[in-house]
Parts: sequence; structure tokens; C-alpha cells
Amino acid sequence: MEMSVELVAHAPAFMMVAETVADVAAREALLDRAMGPKRKTKSSEKLRRGRRPSEGLAFVARDASGGVAGTVRLWDVRLGEGGAAALLLGPLAVDPSLKNAGIGSALMRHAIAEAARLGHAAILLVGDAPYYGRFGFSAARTGSLAMPGPYERHRLLALELVDGALDGAMGTLKAAGRKLKAQAPTLAA
Repeated sequence: MEMSVELVAHAPAFMMVAETVADVAAREALLDRAMGPKRKTKSSEKLRRGRRPSEGLAFVARDASGGVAGTVRLWDVRLGEGGAAALLLGPLAVDPSLKNAGIGSALMRHAIAEAARLGHAAILLVGDAPYYGRFGFSAARTGSLAMPGPYERHRLLALELVDGALDGAMGTLKAAGRKLKAQAPTLAA
């Protein structure tokens, strides 16, 4: 599903589209520019490492020339040992030269709508409550949940897509979902 968004008067339209294999290098470069070298040391990264994003939930914002201007991905997790399925959102990033153009907000709305359409019950993330609160995220339902590794508890936020999805949820988030395919070893001649 593609969505064209006119973000700011006199600004070019951006398309929210499914990420493709051809976007990987541009996405990684954008994440490096937007988030810096420490991005791979975050607790959220531990849940993403060795995994693929949740099926149908990796998006990029393309500018008029087709370049990657923003990215967001959602990942399958379990809420504690043997707990219910949920999604972990992140990273959300926009090219630093395009900050405040509404691209991040458009990516968030698109990702949430697609997650709901695909039948997911809840989305969690680690982020700033003032920013993510406008999309319905809060720490109100995450008090009995934890991230693996260091994180700031007040930044663990959740959005229920299905009322009651986080009832009784407790424990440390666990990676779930599709694993990256291992590279086949090359045989020496």
C-alpha cells in the first residue's frame, strides 16, 4: 500500500512505501547520519539483531527523486517468557536535512495503520513520550515490562491496537519472528 503525503506547502511530496532490498544501503547510511555510531549498541538493537522486520512492516519515505528520506521498521517480540506477541517499533529516522517536514509523523501514522490492518495487538518502543504521545503511546501499560540491557524505564512506551492487549503483560521483551538467513559457507577450491 502506497501513500502520498504533501507534507509542507511548497515542499515536494513524499511517498510512504514498503522497503525493498535495494533500499538497504541508503537506509543504513540514513540511520548512521541521523542516529550516529552508537545506534547499534542500544537495547532495542539486541531485539533486532539476527532478525528480519515483521512481515509487511518495514517502510521508507521516498522523495520526489526516489531517494530514501526516512525509515521505520517494526519487529516481532514476545512480552516476557512465553508471553503474548507484540511489535517493537524502531528505529524511526529522517534525513537530518529534512527534519520538521512531517516525514517522521507520516511514517509513524503509516506504520501504526498497517500494523493494525495486519491484525497486530500492540506496539512498543523506546523513545521520547512528548513526541510519541501524539500517536497514542505512553508508559501507562509498560510498568511490568522491561528491555534486555540498559534503558530508561520512562522511555519504554506502548500503544494498544486492541483494547486489553497488554493486560497482564510482564517480563523482559524477547526477540521473535523471522530470523535472517545465515550466509552459506563458501567452499575452498
